[in-house]
Amino acid sequence: MNINLNGVFFGMKHVLKVMKEQGCGSIVNTTSVGGIRSVGNQSGYSATKHGVVGLTRNSAVEYGQFGVTINAIAPGAIMTAMVEGSLKQMDPDNWEEAGKQFVSVNPLKRFGKPEEVSGLVAFL
Repeated sequence: MNINLNGVFFGMKHVLKVMKEQGCGSIVNTTSVGGIRSVGNQSGYSATKHGVVGLTRNSAVEYGQFGVTINAIAPGAIMTAMVEGSLKQMDPDNWEEAGKQFVSVNPLKRFGKPEEVSGLVAFL
């Protein structure tokens, strides 16, 4: 809750003051597919990411009149050092197989790459 939702809230709270004064700005929040659809055994995580979606939508309505755009991206499974570490905790001896199981529900059946996400953020 503190990182996934409160961190986004407090970051926006402080930067929106400046953006409102200058009459422009762009915020891109990172949520997750867990903020759009259900994710098994992840109720707490999913709740925080749903919160980011709601915060983003509502704030976009509130601050659009001041020239501030606020969007959210919802990446699926992205292979980062943190994700790799989590997989190794799940199955230290066979973490790559655990990863294959993890992404088996994704349409592309693979982990995304950080650069695939960063391009979208730069566009927004």
